[in-house]
Amino acid sequence: MMEIRFLSLANREVDDAVRWYESREEGLSREFLDELDRVVRLVRLYPHAGKQIEPQVRRSLFTRFPYSLIYGIDEETIVVIAVANQHREPTYWFDRI
Repeated sequence: MMEIRFLSLANREVDDAVRWYESREEGLSREFLDELDRVVRLVRLYPHAGKQIEPQVRRSLFTRFPYSLIYGIDEETIVVIAVANQHREPTYWFDRI
């Protein structure tokens, strides 16, 4: 299974989403993190299954939350570029690649 590494800005997006969901409903942030974990596990097992949205960049959608995992594959490492809220500007993370 491939290694996975989150860019610091992607980690910050996770933290922001967790805070936002927890402020809406107790336990909702845990459900968000469970969904993130599910998507990360799928990407690690099937890294090329995500839709290619740019050369060297793929996207895997969350099922329950309006987020997607934006990532690239660098040899034996999956690099998470963004945990992107689908309601934001679609390519706001583009300068990270």
